[in-house]
Amino acid sequence: MVDSGAVVVTRDLSVGYPGQPRFDAVRGVDLRIAPGELVGVVGETGAGKSTLARVLAGRAARRPGERGPRVVGGSVSVLGMRAERPGRIASRFLGAQVGFLPQDAGRNLPAGLTVVETVTQPLLERDRRFDRRDAGMRAAELLDAVQLPLAIMDRYPWELSAGQRQRVAIARSLILQPMLWIADEPTSSVDVATRGPVLDTLLELQAERVFSALIVSHDAAVMHRTTQRVVVLHRGVLIADGPAAQVLEDPDHPYVRGLRDDYFLRTGVIALPAAH
Repeated sequence: MVDSGAVVVTRDLSVGYPGQPRFDAVRGVDLRIAPGELVGVVGETGAGKSTLARVLAGRAARRPGERGPRVVGGSVSVLGMRAERPGRIASRFLGAQVGFLPQDAGRNLPAGLTVVETVTQPLLERDRRFDRRDAGMRAAELLDAVQLPLAIMDRYPWELSAGQRQRVAIARSLILQPMLWIADEPTSSVDVATRGPVLDTLLELQAERVFSALIVSHDAAVMHRTTQRVVVLHRGVLIADGPAAQVLEDPDHPYVRGLRDDYFLRTGVIALPAAH
């Protein structure tokens, strides 16, 4: 049964990859994301974070042997659509309503497109009759929001720094004004001085547009700053779920204790602030 009151619902979700029949990248995960909720997913490399993000973004393999993550057990519903093996209609719907920022998105921008063409491409592909001037204005608003000067709009990716390319990718992932935004390491390559303002602006955009978000990171401090709730994955298994302060303050699992220690090293804060 689909939970009509939730944006995302997974029940006992297990995900694997072709050629790895005995290994599930995600195992038995139960997760619910409410409308407007900001959820962070944290875990070590190989914990299953990116796999979970891709499935929730509608990128699960549709046919046996197809490349990409394959749901091998349980169920997943995104915006009311079953997404275990999304068909053509579900894929189109999720592509329009879920903004997806994959890992290393900034490194994979279309080389032959300018910044404004890159950001507006998903919008114009969805609706070829969309006014290009209006599309450009929407792109300019997003580029400004992620702390980029509008002077770069006619530049190509190879003319930008790694951090600038990553912020262009963020703008591109938000151009369709999605109901759900899934971001895998959104601040990777973004310098420390710019990271805070970019995260704050993303929170402002989310509050203004009231979309739900799933943000993947390995950084507990980033999770606490940007999310209302943190999910911890370890070797594909969900081992903790709750407000960051609650999860890190009294951890039961050794890996979560390591996250708490890492948070202290990065921030110098022993006790986390109360969850927002």
